[in-house]
Amino acid sequence: MRHGKKFNHLGRKKGHRKALFKNLSNALVEHKRINTTLAKAKALRVFIEPLVTKAKTDSSHSRRVVFSALQSKEAIKELFGPIAAKVADRPGGYTRIIKTGFRKGDGAEMAMIEFVDYNEVYSNKKESSGGRRRRRKKKGGATAAAATAAAVTQASSEEE
Repeated sequence: MRHGKKFNHLGRKKGHRKALFKNLSNALVEHKRINTTLAKAKALRVFIEPLVTKAKTDSSHSRRVVFSALQSKEAIKELFGPIAAKVADRPGGYTRIIKTGFRKGDGAEMAMIEFVDYNEVYSNKKESSGGRRRRRKKKGGATAAAATAAAVTQASSEEE
């Protein structure tokens, strides 16, 4: 029976699951992008996003709370440093999950989980072109079409 099952237990006991999330979170903070199964990625997102929100306020208490979950000084430095600076104005949704297909060995659905602000391919920020706007010129346009139509009518009248 699944009474009260609110989250994916991933086929592990509580201690093993906690260690798994700690290791995946440390790898994600260090590398900004990791490949794992889709189920682990979805469970990791629920685990890591509150920690990133906590890292936005740099206080002793928030550092201790995040350290109790991650247990890595290097990850804490990275999370409270560059990552917190990049996500300071974002109201949530710090991670993105992209499905990458199926694993060859057992057919498990794989996914890539990454921090949203660290992928320049998907960023919404527009590139500035040196402060000048580029204008698109029409090829032909309305005047060229009118001139062509006039030439066709003139040629047809000359043939008659």
